[in-house]
Amino acid sequence: MIYGEYELTRKYILLISGQEELMGNYPVEALSIQMREKIVLPLLTIQQYAMGMIRELDEKQGSAEDKKIYQKLVMRCSFGIINAGRNSA
Repeated sequence: MIYGEYELTRKYILLISGQEELMGNYPVEALSIQMREKIVLPLLTIQQYAMGMIRELDEKQGSAEDKKIYQKLVMRCSFGIINAGRNSA
C-alpha cells in the first residue's frame, strides 16, 4: 500500500514538473542523495535489526546487559544517519 502511494505520488510529481525523472534538473543534488543512501541504508538495516532484538529481549525477559548493547547500537546508528544527512547538504 505504501509503495503504491509512492508510485502514485511519483507519477503526479513528474507530470506536474514535466520531468522524466525525479530531480531531473538537479543532477548534482541527485548524485549526493544516491551517495548518502549507500551509507544510510546499511545503518538503517542494522538499526532495525537491533530494535527487533530489543523487542525480542523484552518479550523473553532477556538480560539487561544484552539489551543495553543493542540500545547503544541503535543510538550509534542514529548518529551515523544524522551525520550522513548533514554531510550531504
